Amino acid sequence: MADFEVAAPTSADAFARLAIELHDAPSVEETVDAVVQFALQALNCMYAGVILSTRGQQPEVAAVTDPVVTDAYGLQISSDNGPLITALRNRTTVLIRDTSTDDRWPEWAAKMTALGIRSVLDVPLATGYSSRATVGVLGLYSAQPDAFTADDEAIAHILARHASVAVASARHEETMTQAVDARKLVGQAMGILMERFDVDADRAFAILKRYSQDTNTKLRDVAQQLIDTRKLPH
Repeated sequence: MADFEVAAPTSADAFARLAIELHDAPSVEETVDAVVQFALQALNCMYAGVILSTRGQQPEVAAVTDPVVTDAYGLQISSDNGPLITALRNRTTVLIRDTSTDDRWPEWAAKMTALGIRSVLDVPLATGYSSRATVGVLGLYSAQPDAFTADDEAIAHILARHASVAVASARHEETMTQAVDARKLVGQAMGILMERFDVDADRAFAILKRYSQDTNTKLRDVAQQLIDTRKLPH
């Protein structure tokens, strides 16, 4: 990972180098890790983290710089309530100047105060205007009350925009790679069936598809099992 200069971390040059690093990151995991490490240098925060939205499931904790952030996220994800959840669902930035006095999420705020977190800034990662375009949230944490200035918030929004595009791109690349891998597996499995049962490609694919439907198993997994065991699932 590149070592960003702390002296002027918010310069155009620093963000340009960040954009290059995010573009070059080979996976979603390394993309979000670069984001939180940059946040520690560019913003007045002690801890940072990123959660990513997952279709039909709970948000995923994708990167944290300290276990305390995992605790902060876990409390909200398990209760489905808190500034993080609000930022994710409403596509809105949430600033908590002091967890010891903020009364919007009293139970969560009390636990954060006990953990030594006093200021929180949650910024949504979004690639469009619909709620479906929200890919996650960048969370910034400080042990000092009223730690985040207007400049911090502005920089956090710039960082969030860079992160949003990079995460969406990395996810797309991973999806495409998985799709290519799945096609290769299905092709191999079809070849086994064609050779064993002397059937053509259409019939071999129909057999795989039928087993996928009958066993409620993804076509890719049916193919993988056939390749590994030379048997179709029961």
